[in-house]
Amino acid sequence: MKKLPLYLFVSLFLVQLNAQSYFPGRDVWEQKEPIELNLKSQPLLKAVEFAEANEYSGSRDLRIAILEGFAREPYHEILGPTKKRGGPAGLIIKNGYIAASWGDIDRVDMTFSVTKSYLSTIAGLAQDRGFISTQDKLINYVWDGTFDGLHNESITWHHLLNQSSAWSGTLFGLKDWGDRPPRKGTVDDWKFATPNAPGTVMEYNDVRVNVLAYSLLQVWRKPLPVVLKENIMEPIGASTTWRWFGYKDAWTIVDGQRLKSVTGGGHSGGGIFINTLDHARFGLLFLNDGKWRDQQIISKDWIDKATTSSEANESYGYMWWLNKGPRKWKQVEDEDIFYAAGFGGNFIVIIPAQDMVIVTRWLQPSKIGEMVSLVLKAAK
Repeated sequence: MKKLPLYLFVSLFLVQLNAQSYFPGRDVWEQKEPIELNLKSQPLLKAVEFAEANEYSGSRDLRIAILEGFAREPYHEILGPTKKRGGPAGLIIKNGYIAASWGDIDRVDMTFSVTKSYLSTIAGLAQDRGFISTQDKLINYVWDGTFDGLHNESITWHHLLNQSSAWSGTLFGLKDWGDRPPRKGTVDDWKFATPNAPGTVMEYNDVRVNVLAYSLLQVWRKPLPVVLKENIMEPIGASTTWRWFGYKDAWTIVDGQRLKSVTGGGHSGGGIFINTLDHARFGLLFLNDGKWRDQQIISKDWIDKATTSSEANESYGYMWWLNKGPRKWKQVEDEDIFYAAGFGGNFIVIIPAQDMVIVTRWLQPSKIGEMVSLVLKAAK
């Protein structure tokens, strides 16, 4: 047997040394002192203090916060469950270990559009299993009228996933033009506006995101929370406390069964309700290219696709935000960072270069770039 050249041996050793070796058990997550993780204690403490001092300014009664935050939407109302929120909470994970924590990390709270990154993952699982291909048109999968018409029949999974579909219609009584309308104009202007061509403009729109959830329900043929539980949350050792809700009237029949179609956000209620620790497990899975211990739970190929800039917006992939383009944080140079973001300052931030995950809840949204920059100072 030939001996490996010294340079190759050293390279392989370094790869093994840098590979993730620790994953938390179901009920135990080991914490280490910052110095053990090559982190500076004082900058890390400053980051935690910053998160605690910059709580989201909206009401802790999320019914009030939701109605105030989306007051401009015509006919907006709360259609799904809500829950009063807790205070600031978060985790900083380094090399798989907890380096710092603050607040009540076991508390289950709404997470709003962070749900979209979980929903995107359901699509990734479907592609990994050969159920869909992102370039396929939805009209070939969902043929109940949802994608009828010259405009809608050209929409692909790719368009829905990067929010450039411009899907036009009504889903469970909600009209696409009523969600986050332009700052100018009236209801009649929005109602009769010609939609953009699919793939040309990224428009943040929960009705269209919920069309994606509805379409994935048709493909999986069972409730999406069950798909998430069986294929993601159980393998990564998540708790049993998280829930995923839909709107009150979002029922459909699949294979003779009455099933609820869940939402990809919570600005009319619903979405995923989850604790900080479970968010961190989900983030750790993505940090490790979809692998948990020796199990490839979701493919690296999917994660690469999900974190690639879309044609319509350099800052957005498949329902993950990217630290580049128009939404790049001015305080943070690293463009390989990607993150999930939700109303009220909910974030899961993945920093591959530092082998870190940051989860922060109820941070003033405009402060996230500064928060991440403070954490990165601890890693220098």
